[in-house]
Amino acid sequence: MTVAIGQAIPTCAIPATSNLTFSPASANGKKLVLYFYPKDMTPGCTAESGEFRDNIEAFTKANTLVVGVSRDSLKSHDNFRSKLQLPFELVADTEEKLCQLFGVIKMKNMYGKQVRGIERSTFLFDSTGTLVKEWRGLKVPGHVTEVLQAAQATK
Repeated sequence: MTVAIGQAIPTCAIPATSNLTFSPASANGKKLVLYFYPKDMTPGCTAESGEFRDNIEAFTKANTLVVGVSRDSLKSHDNFRSKLQLPFELVADTEEKLCQLFGVIKMKNMYGKQVRGIERSTFLFDSTGTLVKEWRGLKVPGHVTEVLQAAQATK
């Protein structure tokens, strides 16, 4: 089962940076942006995470929690967060629980070979925890601005 528009994230508990555990209750009355990205320290993921970082004040003002998700380890996430000075948590979905719930694992071409990987995707939940908008297979330029505008327009 994948989470669809109008649904909430099923209960789960997945390790995150800062010795936290991510669960749907983490947002607790706030809107939530979950952005899935393929890999720490890669150019597109660094650009996307940097844009979320650079707009964090506007997301906070819009009562929106931003959380990044990839299959990288907590150690990798800690290094990535530190290097980019990310002011939000990253979830280490090493067992692909969230990836499966959101259907973001796809076959991708990498240097001419087929590999399983995360399709860059973002999901916006309203303050009641209901999925209201999703972006799949997106391109980084302009994406964070679009997500911010949607968060500002959501109750």
